[in-house]
Amino acid sequence: MHPENARPAHLVEPARTVEALPTANPPRSLTPVRPLPDIAPLPLAALLHLGAAGHPDTRLAFRSPVDTLTTDLGTLYERAARVAGGLAARGIGPGDVVALQLTSRVQSAIAHAAVLLRGAVLLPIVPIYGIREVAFILRQSGASAIILPGRQAAQIAELRGAPDGLPALRHIVTVADGPTAPPDTTPPDTVPSDSVPADTVPWQELALAPPLAPCARPLDEVAVLVYTSGTTAAPKGVTHTHRSVAAEVASLRSLRAGQPDPVYLDLFPPGHIAGLSVLLRTLVDGLPTVFLERFDAAEAIKLVHAHRVTASAGVPFHLTALLDAAQRDARGLGPLRDFLVGGASVSPTLVERAERAGVSAYRAYGSSEHPTISSGSAADPLDRRAATDGRVMPGSEVRILDPAGHDLGHGEEGEIVTRGPEQFAGYRDPALDATAFTADGWLRTGDIGRVDADGYLTITDRIKDIIVRNGENVSSKEVEDLLMTHPAVAEAAAVAEPDNRTGERVCVFVLPRRGSVLDLDEVRAHFAAAGAAKQKTPERLVIVADLPRTAAGKVRKHELRADLHAGGAHHLPATDGPS
Repeated sequence: MHPENARPAHLVEPARTVEALPTANPPRSLTPVRPLPDIAPLPLAALLHLGAAGHPDTRLAFRSPVDTLTTDLGTLYERAARVAGGLAARGIGPGDVVALQLTSRVQSAIAHAAVLLRGAVLLPIVPIYGIREVAFILRQSGASAIILPGRQAAQIAELRGAPDGLPALRHIVTVADGPTAPPDTTPPDTVPSDSVPADTVPWQELALAPPLAPCARPLDEVAVLVYTSGTTAAPKGVTHTHRSVAAEVASLRSLRAGQPDPVYLDLFPPGHIAGLSVLLRTLVDGLPTVFLERFDAAEAIKLVHAHRVTASAGVPFHLTALLDAAQRDARGLGPLRDFLVGGASVSPTLVERAERAGVSAYRAYGSSEHPTISSGSAADPLDRRAATDGRVMPGSEVRILDPAGHDLGHGEEGEIVTRGPEQFAGYRDPALDATAFTADGWLRTGDIGRVDADGYLTITDRIKDIIVRNGENVSSKEVEDLLMTHPAVAEAAAVAEPDNRTGERVCVFVLPRRGSVLDLDEVRAHFAAAGAAKQKTPERLVIVADLPRTAAGKVRKHELRADLHAGGAHHLPATDGPS
């Protein structure tokens, strides 16, 4: 049996808590704890119901590569209630894990809401993940069902049928592909048979079920499971409760305090905690939102003007591409005035460039484990927006520790540890919790930073050996492990290379086996054959005769990074990689 199958599929037990050890001098946050905006202490299904009841006319638009579908929040909620009823009819109940791997289309929003209305555990998966990552996630999570496009269902069905495949997976729900996808009102028996793979359930079968009332669940029960790839070779399952997710929605509400309600353009893909946060703000707070299924800067500019979009968020790649596209469009960025940029290292010059284009860009900092730790705002002065990651969010606390675990003061750099109401409940694999927290229960972010006397946090470095490409965490060890399966590779080290477009990209230093020859095209083909996600595919290959090492034989990756930064002997001409 796969070790990932060891955890049960049902997650109805209360979330684990980390007990703090008693201490004579309790640690104190470097910033005063600001009050969290009020939000009803209700499970997510109830919050979704209140959101739809309070904002039924909120307009939503879903832009695909071929057309735009518009609807309102009340209608979307009604459709979600029917899909929730369809899940219930299929035996999906509270605590069952339901995975989704859909792009930002209307069915994705409906499915997210439906899973939560049913009281099941929502597991959004990044759309670009390949079968390698998806299989691991489905196994470890013990998912009972997955909803995904029909073109991907065959691989999952084949995997489920293998001798040691996906024993917990009971249902594969297929959403039809492309612009000819039948509407939810189409009876399942009239959907063309070639659009529904064998041994799967058509989306229409769920969507035509009688509507289900919201399922009440305990606030401290797990509601959301997201997977993030960090320093370990395999993705890590991050569990959030109804209480922690509701607190994140309330925390983000504070960013809009005293400002007119925006019209929002969502650029974050589903599967990320950021994408989930945007969607829940839409569903709970009635935020008018335009969802772009496939990012295209020129198309995004058109949507900004067509829908009078005033605010958006994304990684540096998104903002850079929008600014580039605006230079080619005589209308510029029009009404867009507010842009939160995070998910990767943000250059001050990018924020300053946005300012010249009339957009108040500001940085934010968080993780899947603690979604929004700090954020700037459009009202902050330019120097704060460009050079810091904003103030610590309401309800959250930050400490800075030296290597011995002692607290540091304002302006001193050290490891960032945090706690707050939106912090996660623990990893799906509880063995990972042991190193995730300090002895007194604060979350170790793995990042280095400082807090100034005015309460602004600045991230200056990373302890974690991860590569952040377009906001995606890429485990260098996973890249190295996969590269080592190539017969021409004797040893490999993967590091982050700075990149103006993506923030960072994967660079691999390879010591080849004697007599072997390897080029970048062959490496790309090797990763594609293994089913690895595109963002994990190396974009620069450096062949070396040896690697710098410590006395213990460990590779000195900081020297490789420094060499890339300095454009030294190992630095090669740029090579285009996956988009």
